[in-house]
Amino acid sequence: MPDNPIYDIIIVGGGLVGASLAAALRATPLKIAIIEAAPWFTDKRPPSYDDRIIALNDASHKIFSGLGLWEKIAPEATPIKQIHISDQGHFGFTNLDSKDLGAPALGYVVSARHLGESLKEILANSSIDIIAPAKFLDINQSDNLLNIEITQNKQRQTLQTRLLVAADGGTSKVRQHLGIKNHSIDYGQTAIIRNVTLEYPHKNVAYERFTPSGPLALLPLQNNDCALVWTVASDKTDEVMALDDQTFLKSLQQQFGWRLGQFRQIGQRHSYPLQLSRIQEHTRPRVVIIGNAAHTLHPIAGQGFNLGLRDVASLSEVIIESLEAGEDVGSEITLQAYVARQEPDQQHITNITNMLVQVFSNSFPPLVVARNFGLLVTDAFPPLKKLLVRRMAGLSAYPSRLLCGLPTTNIKYGNITTLN
Repeated sequence: MPDNPIYDIIIVGGGLVGASLAAALRATPLKIAIIEAAPWFTDKRPPSYDDRIIALNDASHKIFSGLGLWEKIAPEATPIKQIHISDQGHFGFTNLDSKDLGAPALGYVVSARHLGESLKEILANSSIDIIAPAKFLDINQSDNLLNIEITQNKQRQTLQTRLLVAADGGTSKVRQHLGIKNHSIDYGQTAIIRNVTLEYPHKNVAYERFTPSGPLALLPLQNNDCALVWTVASDKTDEVMALDDQTFLKSLQQQFGWRLGQFRQIGQRHSYPLQLSRIQEHTRPRVVIIGNAAHTLHPIAGQGFNLGLRDVASLSEVIIESLEAGEDVGSEITLQAYVARQEPDQQHITNITNMLVQVFSNSFPPLVVARNFGLLVTDAFPPLKKLLVRRMAGLSAYPSRLLCGLPTTNIKYGNITTLN
């Protein structure tokens, strides 16, 4: 790498969101770098029973199609044909079907590892610089550039860029350094995640079951396996995590019931506390914050990564439009165009997930009756069901090219100025 290189865009964070943004811009003439704290390599180990699982909605399926990645992802993706929603111990339920969306599936379940491998493989054939492992240290402005200080191999370096994208997760170092506050709500709940094996076939049905302690979700995987997200009260986390496998499965069985037969096997368990976290300032001069660095959601309805991927779709489009117009990709005009397109989607999804948590974690009798009638009305009224499905599928967001399944590279560039 040359001394003090100058970039058009530096992405801090090479996780799924940061790597997806780089993939969306890989065919442009922009000079781009990813700064990632972890070693950068393609993990060629075979799929594991304990792999972390991500549910992609239909919008994310379209975005990965537009990125030219879906053919790589599809062989290991399990389609969700239906979603069964119920309230434990009460009469309300709703069945959502892919027919309500007019698509082959409501979504797809895939391992985070496979997504990461697919993204890294496509970036390996691009001109994007991968600076890893490296740590972000400092940022300051100089004329029309940002000076980014990092450390790599125990050596301090200064890079320059027109635009810095913070995609470095919920504990974002960039966000903290800039003093951008995140507003959070602690739900007093913890998600226990792991994969389980069922007695009966899941038939590509996902389950969202609301219990007094929080939602319990099962997402279909290959064979009779499912990905489990079990929400428990935070003060019960240590107790539940300490259970041996058989006792854990019996407790899980009591919460879910016998619809899928006996729970036969459980993988290694992991837990993480749940909160809603979101920022009010999405940009600073020549800086934009996306993904979990901007918003961290409760896993109810599985919206977190899907929303971050729509951040990528909107941001990549406004950057390419700036290129087409001969504008500075880090200008205030570019950043405000992104905020105008994506902030409504962010607000809508964070509000609706927070509302669902509040409504379905409340045992106030009139509210319990009202929400169960709401489930039944949704199930019986097709227009309402179709509206719900489209919103949860991410199709009510800004209709960027990627969200429509179209490649960003179809845009023809006009008077382009880049830093070389």
